[in-house]
Amino acid sequence: MPRLLLLHKPYDVLCQFTDDAGRTTLADYVPVPGVYPAGRLDRDSEGLLLLTDDGALQAFLSNPRYKLPKTYWVQVEGEIGDAALARLEAGVPLEGKMTRPARARRLEPPAVPPRDPPIRFRKSVPTSWLELVLTEGRNRQVRRMTAAVGFPTLRLIRVAIGPLALAGLAPGAYREATASEWAALNYKSPSSNPKGNARHGYANLERVQGDSGAATRRTDGGRPPASAQQRLSRRAAQHGRRRPRSRR
Repeated sequence: MPRLLLLHKPYDVLCQFTDDAGRTTLADYVPVPGVYPAGRLDRDSEGLLLLTDDGALQAFLSNPRYKLPKTYWVQVEGEIGDAALARLEAGVPLEGKMTRPARARRLEPPAVPPRDPPIRFRKSVPTSWLELVLTEGRNRQVRRMTAAVGFPTLRLIRVAIGPLALAGLAPGAYREATASEWAALNYKSPSSNPKGNARHGYANLERVQGDSGAATRRTDGGRPPASAQQRLSRRAAQHGRRRPRSRR
C-alpha cells in the first residue's frame, strides 16, 4: 500500500527537498525517504501539503481532471462583500481564460496559528477572511483571483484537499493518512499491475520543485511508455506515408 502523508507546511518553506541557496525546504520537516509532494503550495502560502511515494497516487491527488476540491482560507485586504464573492464563484479571467466555477463564502476570522512573520497591518485598511473552494490549480491562482476582484490576498492557508483536512496539525507537523481518510478518498490503486506506475508515466520522479512548478519531474527524459495499440497505430501511420514502390 502506498504511503500518504499530510503536512502542515509553514510559511516561507519551499515545496522541494533541496535548495542550492540554502532556503528552508521540506527536508527540514519531513525526514521520510522516498516521498514526494503531490501538487504544489507556494513558498508564501501555508497549510495542507500531501506527500506520497506512489506516482499514480500523486497523479490522482494533483491532476485537475480528478476534480478533487481544494479548500483555502484567505485573508484579504478590505471588507469583501457579496458582489466580489459572486464574481469569484462565477469565474474571473486570468490571462484571457476564465477560471472554473468555484465556491466562495465570507468567514469570521478563524482560529489559526500566528504567522511568522505576521502580515503587514495598516490601521486605515481593514481585512476580512473568505473560504474559497477550487477544482483547478493554476499558478498562484487564489492570489490572482482575489486581486482581480479588488481584494489583494494577505494570507493564504490551504485547509483541505478533497476529504483530507488540515485540522489538528500544527505548523511543521505531519502524519500518515488514516484508514477512514483512505476510504473517503476512494482511490483505486493500479498496484495489481507490477508495471502500473510506469504505464501511467511515473516510473522516474525527482524531488525537485520551484516555487510554483510541478511537484516532481520525470528523469528518464521521455514520454510515458506507449501501449501496444499506440505502437501499432504509429506503425500504420508511418506505413501509410511511405511512397509505393514502382513496379517494372
